Amino acid sequence: MRVLFIGDVYGSPGREMVELHLHKLKQEYRPQVIIANGENSAHGKGITSKIYRRFLELGINVITMGNHTFDNREIYEFIEDAKYLVRPGNMYKNAPGKDYVIYQCNQTKIAVVNLQGKTFMQTYSCPFAKIDELLPEIQKQADIIFVDFHAETTSEKIAMSWYLDGRVAAVVGTHTHVQTNDGRILPKGTAHLSDVGMTGPRDGIIGVTRETILERFTTGMSDRFTVATGPRQLSYAVIDIDDKTGKATKIQWQIIAEDIKL
Repeated sequence: MRVLFIGDVYGSPGREMVELHLHKLKQEYRPQVIIANGENSAHGKGITSKIYRRFLELGINVITMGNHTFDNREIYEFIEDAKYLVRPGNMYKNAPGKDYVIYQCNQTKIAVVNLQGKTFMQTYSCPFAKIDELLPEIQKQADIIFVDFHAETTSEKIAMSWYLDGRVAAVVGTHTHVQTNDGRILPKGTAHLSDVGMTGPRDGIIGVTRETILERFTTGMSDRFTVATGPRQLSYAVIDIDDKTGKATKIQWQIIAEDIKL
């Protein structure tokens, strides 16, 4: 199985890049499963039912979330019925939504798990303990397990990958919006990438207008975040997984930028 994962889709610039480039990515890589992180897709804060449905129409099979899952209140109206939307599994026990999603491609079932980190993030239950709790029931249902670890620090993301090496096919990081260059296959067959990067405005600061963030750093004053404009990018990773063993065999990652060649 080949999985295409699209990093944090940020606001309308990110959605536009998905609209523009997803078909070409399908042609180039021929993925069997497409996953995208959509927690910033509605103006940088959460997701709407319309955006969720459009992602599915474009051919995205599963949408993962993160710390902004419930920032757009509309999600409460549709999250329980959103079959292919998964929020961090280590959120509060009474949080609506799914801890993981099972997607079937031909005869192979892939489980997509979303977890949120502890370091410098809102405190939920321990993601390491939560994945230990989930794995036995997931392993009964799925051939392949894919983890989107939505976390702040590279150390925690790397730790999660080593913790799960050989138990899941891939641990890819989201949240920091900056693509890392540490992709590899760990010794027992788990693909690791600390952060896939952001799909959205390239010349803002992690998607937000530069002026807003610079004011926060230079004066300590905070203003409402506004999605940046200008050149855009699409960040993604492609992971090849052996259907029989459930282990990764290859990982590659790239950025499509409108105004430069990478």
